[in-house]
Parts: sequence; structure tokens; C-alpha cells
Amino acid sequence: MRGSAVWIVKLGGSLLRDPRLREWLQMLAEFGGGLVTVVPGGASFADAVREAQARWHFDDVVAHNMAVLAMAQTAHMLHGLEPRLVTAADEGQIRQVLHAGRAALWMPLALLRDAPDLLTSWEVTSDSLALWLARRLNAERLIVVKAATLDPALTLGELTATGVLDARFAVWAHEAAFRIEIVQVDDLVRVRDALVSGGGLAAVLPGVLQADRPKQGARGNPPRNRRKPPG
Repeated sequence: MRGSAVWIVKLGGSLLRDPRLREWLQMLAEFGGGLVTVVPGGASFADAVREAQARWHFDDVVAHNMAVLAMAQTAHMLHGLEPRLVTAADEGQIRQVLHAGRAALWMPLALLRDAPDLLTSWEVTSDSLALWLARRLNAERLIVVKAATLDPALTLGELTATGVLDARFAVWAHEAAFRIEIVQVDDLVRVRDALVSGGGLAAVLPGVLQADRPKQGARGNPPRNRRKPPG
């Protein structure tokens, strides 16, 4: 583990249709050891959950659990493509993997729920779950990788409005005490160079959307129950 630093790298589900996915996985495994935790998107597996809920009208707790399993399916696929990424189910296992000098791959089965809570809503998809995990791990940085073409001038709120990010992301990001960057799949070299440079916050990725860091706030604390949110 590189000191106490942790980077979360969320790979959007749309990357499963992009031939550069394997390059991203190889790069993160090679250069992210001791630092990076990969968060998988739900991809087409999660899309199937949305379609099933629209047809059969089961509740959001069931849909949340199915979407978590969709992320787990993606994680299994990513591990199959790049076995050097070590699967980890919770924060303790993630820290063990990073301490051993490896890159972790989150298998989010601990998010399965028996009752509604902050996470059991479609306002919270894998993007916001990556942010949630970053807070829990006291991360230094969150990088969300999208296959879509992004306009660096857009705010997180505008990316939410256009459907690039989920409905809760901008709200939770405002409370985050770490750097958040939304990058395109084409930015692989930039992310690699930032990892190689040492992984500190000074290693800014040029030309990508960066959320402002708040002036105050407790690092790592999960979102409070002030609002009725996400899942």
C-alpha cells in the first residue's frame, strides 16, 4: 500500500462494449498496485434489472439487490479478463489487498439489503456507490471512467441532467473531501501517468472534468440521513 493513499477507479458499464476495456484493466493492474480499487458498473446486467422491474413491478429493495448482483457479475468478468486484479468484498479486504501491493476489484455483495436504506433506490447507481465507497475508505481520489464523449466545461449537475451520472452523485460529491474526476476512455495514458507520478493529489489530470473539493467536511464519512436517498 502506498502509504495510506487510496484511489477509487469506477469503470462504467458502457466500457464492456469498448475494445479498450482490457487495456484499462491491464494498466490498472500493472500501475495501480497498493493504490487502486476498481469499482465495476452494472452494465447490461443492470439494464436487465430495470427492464424486469418495469415489467413485474417488484420493489426497489429487490431491484437494488439484483443490481448489486449485476455489479458482481461484471466484477467476475473483469477478474476473468485481468486476474491480477484481486477481488475484495468489503473495506477490510480491500485494505488487505492494497497492503499486499496489489490492485483491488470490489465485489460489492456486502451491499445486499433486507430492508430499504440510503442505498436502495435507482437514484443511486454504481457511480454513486463508487463515491460512497471512496468516502468509506477515506480515499484521496475518485476517477469515474466513461465511454461517452465528455465536455470538460459541464458541471457534475449538468452531467447528471444529461444522464451521464446518476441523480445522487452531484449531491454526494459536493460533500466529498477528495478530488473527483470524470474522464473518458481515451484518457488511459493520462490516468496511467498520474499513477506513475506517485498518486498524490498534486498529480492533476489535465483536460478532464474535476469537481471542486469542499473547504471543510469530515473525510470518509458516509452521507448523512438528512435526505431520503440512494440505492
